[in-house]
This record gives sequence, structure tokens and C-alpha cells, in this order.
Amino acid sequence: MRLAAAPLLALLSLASARFVFDDPFQGKIVPRGLPVVDGEGEVGTLSSWRWSDCGLPSDAITIESISVSPDPPEPGKNLTVTVEATANEVVEEGAYADVTVKLGLIKLLQKRFDVCEEARNANASVQCPVQPGQYTVVQTVELPEEIPKAKFVVNIRGYTVDEDDLACLDLVVDFVTTPA
Repeated sequence: MRLAAAPLLALLSLASARFVFDDPFQGKIVPRGLPVVDGEGEVGTLSSWRWSDCGLPSDAITIESISVSPDPPEPGKNLTVTVEATANEVVEEGAYADVTVKLGLIKLLQKRFDVCEEARNANASVQCPVQPGQYTVVQTVELPEEIPKAKFVVNIRGYTVDEDDLACLDLVVDFVTTPA
């Protein structure tokens, strides 16, 4: 099983990637299509994935948006991730990300990835050095069919070659609530 698919997608985001997630549902994941009432009586639906920025305004990368197709992600299908972001400064060779993937309290993966190398290996449209400016990165990966029906939490902490903050993302993908 390729458990690294989610962090690799997140690393693609880091190659050109910040977003402030306003979660009125306070972190609860609700199966797609079920109505949800927030604290102010508003009714809406929530997909089975979300992401939040844990960085600072001074980070090298600012994520404007992340979208996925299909939404929500489905095991055994291709997943296309589109990231719109702004590089606030040059991102050079040597930038890296520490990625942790958890299933509940259990760490499934804790690994350091070279951001520029991962972008090269994925043939991403944005390559190092990344110059300041706005970028859109679209990447498709095949999700393994064997992904367990579980909620995965992915924490990504990115750093520049000078050890300054690059980006900070937290992702949650809940395969329990996705279609069979």
C-alpha cells in the first residue's frame, strides 16, 4: 500500500504553496451530502477532507486555495489536486518538509522530503528555484484501492534552505465517509 500518496500531494502544494481554514463545524467530519447545522443555524454540507494553514504571514509560501477531484477523494481512483499559491520569496534547492501521517494516535509515516526533488520526480509544473509570484499547480496521482476506511491526519512543516518557515499545513482525509 502506498501510504505516502497524501503527503506527496501535500509536498506538491509546498512547491508553490497558505490558507486560513474557517471551520464552523469545529473539526467534525460529516459524510458528504448530509445536512449540517452550525452554531448560527446555517445549514450546509461538509466533504470528507479539509486542510488548514498553521503557518505565519511571514512564511515563504501563501496558499490561496486547494481543490481536489473527485471530491471527496476515493480509493482506487485518480486524484487531481489543484493548488493556487503565491511564492513570497525565492524557494531554492535544499527546501524540505517534515511530514507526519497519523491514523488516530498511531504514526504511520514520519519522514523528511526534499521539496525540490519531489517536485522534479513528480514532473510538477513548478520547479526549483521557484521565483516570487502567483502559481497554479495541478497534479494527478492514482490512489491505491487498498486505502483503509479510516481518517488520516497529515501534518506538513516546510522549511527553506536557510531553515526559515516555508509553509505549514494540516490535512485530514476521511476515507470512512467516502463512497464505496
